[in-house]
Amino acid sequence: MNTQNAEFLKKSLLNLGFGEKLNTELDEKIGAKVPEFHLNTQHEFNGRQVDYQLHFKAGDNNEMYFFNKYDASLKNEKNEQVSQSFYINKGNGITAKEAFNLMEGRAVHKQLYSQDGEKYTAWLKLDKENLTEGGNMKFRSWNENYGYKPEEVLAGKGIREMNSDQGRDNLLRSLKKGNAQQITVERDGKESKYFITANPQFKTVDLFDPQMKKIRREELLKPETSNSKTQKQAAQQKEELPAKKQTRKHKQAV
Repeated sequence: MNTQNAEFLKKSLLNLGFGEKLNTELDEKIGAKVPEFHLNTQHEFNGRQVDYQLHFKAGDNNEMYFFNKYDASLKNEKNEQVSQSFYINKGNGITAKEAFNLMEGRAVHKQLYSQDGEKYTAWLKLDKENLTEGGNMKFRSWNENYGYKPEEVLAGKGIREMNSDQGRDNLLRSLKKGNAQQITVERDGKESKYFITANPQFKTVDLFDPQMKKIRREELLKPETSNSKTQKQAAQQKEELPAKKQTRKHKQAV
């Protein structure tokens, strides 16, 4: 068995979110030197089960194996089975969780390679209305030149997570992975919880209530009112004021 090849494949599985639970079976299949094989596994995200079938194929003389693609399958809201194939390029590609998010209809932000081998980044989303001859959904993509910047969409909207570098970075990273991310909005002294997802096509975000029911995004995307800003500034100034010293006239003995 080509140990170096096996270790590369295991690292690829780990990076793509499949963990290490397939390693033993992978070693057995490679040791058997079969021309091609597949491994089956399952993951659960947000209470939804996703079935994966990972495809491996041997090169010349069965000396090296290549992880070419995997198929993901889940049941949609109508209890219909939906499947999609995701292709792997040199151990890189859509992760297991990103595949789930894409099949749920959300967009992910990925580093890709052009036909000339040059790196670039783009937002990707599955197009349910545009299928290949094999029934696979094609991708829609929006690269950096399209100008979608979710950080600008979310700025100045009273979102607590945007108030610190760490909170902002975590929020944007989660959106780029295709997650529906919870946020806390502070306005007029009140806190409200929402979920948001990236919408690169319309250069905005989609808004959901805590039960993931879609609501009008205008509730979030309108700027903070001057009243809420004034209240926030007044609270900050109050915290910064030094404690007033007592005069001797009012000093009490203890």
